[in-house]
Amino acid sequence: MKPKILLTGKNGLLGDDLQQMLPRLGEVIVTDREQCDLSRPAQIRNLIRDVHPDLIVNAAAYTAVDQAEKDEALACAINSEAPAVMAEEAKKIGAALVHYSTDYVFDGAKNSPYAENDLPNPISAYGRTKLAGEQAVRDSGADHLIFRTEWVYSRRGKNFLLTILRLATQREELRIVRDQVGAPTWSREIARATVKALEQICNRKDGTAAWSERSGTYHMTAAGETSWYEFTQAILQEAAQSSNSATWFQAATNGKELLTRRVIPITTAEYPTPARRPAHSLLSNSKLNRVFGIQLPDWREQLHKAFSVNPPGTP
Repeated sequence: MKPKILLTGKNGLLGDDLQQMLPRLGEVIVTDREQCDLSRPAQIRNLIRDVHPDLIVNAAAYTAVDQAEKDEALACAINSEAPAVMAEEAKKIGAALVHYSTDYVFDGAKNSPYAENDLPNPISAYGRTKLAGEQAVRDSGADHLIFRTEWVYSRRGKNFLLTILRLATQREELRIVRDQVGAPTWSREIARATVKALEQICNRKDGTAAWSERSGTYHMTAAGETSWYEFTQAILQEAAQSSNSATWFQAATNGKELLTRRVIPITTAEYPTPARRPAHSLLSNSKLNRVFGIQLPDWREQLHKAFSVNPPGTP
């Protein structure tokens, strides 16, 4: 029997892609903030008890990294307390939970990719709240998959890709940080990899055993590495080479011509922000590949795909 899946955060970067792909696993019930405010634990409990899902996929999060420095209580409610409630309720009804976390649980001091068992040391309020959410899920005893990802972008919502395209219609010169290294990851590839992993568990007859064997924390990011500066250059190169007729691109640029002619590399110190960012936040994906046989494409390949004209959700 196919599972009943409860998906939170349907309007987020990742939620939009997941609601296109999850139906091939089973019946999907999607919710947004209006239907369930994740800062209100009672609403979460009531929703899970009413739906009684076999699987909860929590794609919702408080992701305003700088704002979290001023409003850590709300960030904690959504990033820490909400997944704790979800995991607790999942445990009660025998459901499993998929939860997404971030490279910001690390301090960025390591010069090689972080493994899942490396010691976390968040340097921002956002990172602290996400780490607390992870720990709550693990401590609940519920079957779970925690996927840490990084530098997520999409063709909708608020994210770096769309910000650069918007700014490129307004300025001839962009000044972009060059001393932060990571792996830009397209939300659609995260959704695709999530479904691939879940298929391996949900399609087995011994579902309970399959979950117990694979529950845990995994890193799920693009292959390769780059800086925000190099990522910006790549975005503008793709934009110059694409047809620019896609609906998402026209929305991002408001139909305007790109004006940017120069991208100037700067240091983190030259662009101070309320929240500190990890300088080197690459995550090793070897465990994901070893356990599930999944390897996400290189970040450059993902970006090229994102500029294709096919609509989100197309296989």
